[in-house]
Amino acid sequence: MTIPPPSTRTRKTPRLAGIAAALVLLAGPARTAPATQLLDQDWQVRLVPGDPREAEHPQAAHWLAATVPGAVQTDLMAAGLAADPFVGRNEAAIQWVGLSDWVYRTRFDVDPATLARQHAELVFEGLDTFAEVSLNGHKLLDADNMFRRWAVSAKPWLHAGANTLEVRLYSPIKRLQPWLKRQPYALPGEFDSAFGDEPKGLQSANYVRKAAYQYGWDWGPRIVTEGIWQPVHLDSWDRLRVAGLHVAQKHLDAQAARLDVQLDVDADREATLPAEISVFGPDGEPVARQVADFEVVAGHHRVGVPVTIAHPRRWYPVGYGAQDMYTVRVRLGDGGTPLYEGLRQVGLRTVELRRDKDRWGRSFAFVVNGVPIFAKGANLIPFDSFPTRVDNARMRRTLESARAANMNMLRVWGGGYYLPDAFYAMADRMGLMIWQDFMFGGAIPPRDAAFVANVRQEAADQVERLSDHPSIVLWCGNNEVQSSWLSWGDRKALQASLAPAENERIRQGMRDLFGEVLRDAVVQNDPDVPYWPSSPSRGGDGFANSLDDGDYHYWDVWSGQAKPTTAYLDVTPRFQSEYGLQSFPDLRTIRAFAGAGPWQADSPVLRAHQKFDGGNGNRRLLEYVRREYGEPKNFPALVYLSQVMQADGIALAAEHLRASRPQSMGSLYWQLNDLWPGVTWSSIDSYGRWKALQFRARRFYAPLLVAALRHEGSTTVSLVSDRTSPLAARWRLRLMDFAGKVRREENHDVTLAPLSSTQVARYTDAELLDGADPRATFAVFELIEDGKPVARNLVFFALPRDLRLPRAHVHVQLIPTPTGYTLTLATDALARDVWVSFGDLDADLSDNSLDLLPGEPAALEVTSKASVEALRQALQVQDLAHAMGTPP
Repeated sequence: MTIPPPSTRTRKTPRLAGIAAALVLLAGPARTAPATQLLDQDWQVRLVPGDPREAEHPQAAHWLAATVPGAVQTDLMAAGLAADPFVGRNEAAIQWVGLSDWVYRTRFDVDPATLARQHAELVFEGLDTFAEVSLNGHKLLDADNMFRRWAVSAKPWLHAGANTLEVRLYSPIKRLQPWLKRQPYALPGEFDSAFGDEPKGLQSANYVRKAAYQYGWDWGPRIVTEGIWQPVHLDSWDRLRVAGLHVAQKHLDAQAARLDVQLDVDADREATLPAEISVFGPDGEPVARQVADFEVVAGHHRVGVPVTIAHPRRWYPVGYGAQDMYTVRVRLGDGGTPLYEGLRQVGLRTVELRRDKDRWGRSFAFVVNGVPIFAKGANLIPFDSFPTRVDNARMRRTLESARAANMNMLRVWGGGYYLPDAFYAMADRMGLMIWQDFMFGGAIPPRDAAFVANVRQEAADQVERLSDHPSIVLWCGNNEVQSSWLSWGDRKALQASLAPAENERIRQGMRDLFGEVLRDAVVQNDPDVPYWPSSPSRGGDGFANSLDDGDYHYWDVWSGQAKPTTAYLDVTPRFQSEYGLQSFPDLRTIRAFAGAGPWQADSPVLRAHQKFDGGNGNRRLLEYVRREYGEPKNFPALVYLSQVMQADGIALAAEHLRASRPQSMGSLYWQLNDLWPGVTWSSIDSYGRWKALQFRARRFYAPLLVAALRHEGSTTVSLVSDRTSPLAARWRLRLMDFAGKVRREENHDVTLAPLSSTQVARYTDAELLDGADPRATFAVFELIEDGKPVARNLVFFALPRDLRLPRAHVHVQLIPTPTGYTLTLATDALARDVWVSFGDLDADLSDNSLDLLPGEPAALEVTSKASVEALRQALQVQDLAHAMGTPP
């Protein structure tokens, strides 16, 4: 298949590393500075004249105020011409926007100094997606890739005074569907539209380089955006400019770090640029200085100067050392005001993806600075359906939540978009490792030369832009593209309908794209970071999902066969990069999108915000809740129990994976965040509210863990330590009844090796219970350091619905402190999965979703702007027995 290319292509220049600091000009004797004029004001948008939807939406046919960067949909919402698609069942009402063509325009003034420059370049950092750009009536470029930067010479068409810039955006669905319907077959995509704008099985998202999730996913809405989604600027200069600054790490050991400080230069002629390169250490102290000349030749090229740092301080993932960063400053000029000054912050570290053969197959382990790291984290989806609504504060809150839950890795999933520089800078500072997918999210891509060339440039742009971030420890070619070819029903059906030679051409296209094109982009632009062709895979050509080699996605629990959560204990992959369970979000979040209620699992508004199985996912969710906990007594109880179920199930899987170290070396559950208020797999909802799973992750990802895993009538106890030095400790077993009476106690001294899991015991139910009632007895396993419990896990001998759980009386005390409040919880009997909330008041808790034992109170820190009296009145405490309606 050949996708119709745009009528013109533009020469690609390097992506700017920060607009203000990335340009320099050296114009002969005058040596004047470059200029960057941001074009972010006075934009307007309207339907393209003659669009078929003018009659239905006449107001959209008139010029409306537009925000750039932004999207048509958000402009229409701001103008009151579109309802918020995140509220109620409004998603359907906004579909027309992505099926229409739009035009943006602005006018900007150009001064004589800019016109006098030898070069003037119009730059679009991102266009979404099929776009035609005209300046003063002259067509400058066609764009067809949301993930690329588009730059084109504007000098011949600029004039003094007012200039008119116009951008026409074309519906990707309307553009591609007529062409797709003429093809002999359609490549399998991801999710069919629920709104009838594309025929079933005839998805156009495969064929355009645009964020795939915007076409709808099983956790988010279908909102096919159009817009100018990144900054626009006019750059002008004479004879020479620096368009980028990078710092390549050539060698690192304890004695020295050898760096190559590189400038991307555009020059009209040869030049010698005297330069001073200074390096400042993590505490701001100068650690290296180099004076050299950059020898520049005509054209675009990269020049570099070597710099050495003695006895470097390394960047480590959180929990393994400091996140030390160095600042590299480059000044060009021979005295006085510098002709160019650029800054780059870098972290020094080595990264290895260890792939050793062993008794379990072949390993998949991240090794940073020689330390094997068990990856603890989750998958990150896009923050919003509209990327330009995501500010740094929202990204920071999510990353801080991940770190607070003892995560050290996030996987940036491949069906979204490449995140802004600020995201990776935050991850650098927080010590969060980033597994970075290229933006391929499951659909089978075309193999024609124009598409591949487009992706090649996209990959080079993005890898080059992000290559200086120490947080990025893996580049991965795709999410589930190649593995799906082996097992998904629509892929198998297509293969059965095609000749073997055509099947092999499709397969070879994937091998070429993910095995060569994207790999080459990493090797050329970020060679210190490993490349992995597909997730899941065994490496190689990427067509695999194997337990004994590579990374693994496990979905027999929840999806597919809907196995019980205990099935997590039946699989031990080398690295589990996807697995998950759904839950409802907080009741406050449900009220925000669904109104005041009352609700049931199958209420139309809740079905509209449940994207799994065409809205039927709430039935699956209720099935899982009933299986473990019986019938919820009401809808709020269902919300609570769904979160308990999710937390219990993911904790079981994560603890099993950590206990299986070094056979398994990674746990990334699906998913960390939400992009809209929905019923999803997230542990943090779209308002930033932690579900029970996020609180539980803080415990099952803690540096020290007691993994007490009961399966098929037997409990295996493992002690896990992520510390880098040995730990002398003690572990304790107590067998208790629900009233708190200790029937039996064992204490054992142990020394835990660093970075290890140590199996210390295995008990049958009969050995543990010793005749006690399995429905009224539980085991408490604890790891004790210096006389204090540092990790704890409880084992029960029946499903929660079959236990004789008491209706505990939980006593609460809320006391103001200088920094907030302290909430003390105490109980007269076992209280499982205690959940504290404050109604509609906002309050952050240091812990939640915890088990309370009689005689062992828990003190929680509460942060809120509300008064102590308001908090006391709103305080609610829930536990498992009350939600299940268990009789006293």
